[in-house]
Amino acid sequence: MTDLLPPVETLGFGEALKELEAIVAQLESGQMELEDSLTSYERGVALLRALQARLGEAQQRVTSLIGEIDAEAGDES
Repeated sequence: MTDLLPPVETLGFGEALKELEAIVAQLESGQMELEDSLTSYERGVALLRALQARLGEAQQRVTSLIGEIDAEAGDES
């Protein structure tokens, strides 16, 4: 299954999230064979880790920008 899918790191945030949501829906359906379920679960974990890392990076960028704004505001007073 994962042989046909692009590497997680090449996906945009929206693409990764959409794929993760599809995997969750498939797993919740209970219609998959055990091997396919395990493969999908592994892909889902990889997607989740990548999404969490990207969110962490975004949070760091926002924090940095807020710090810059605060520093500029402090310079003006």
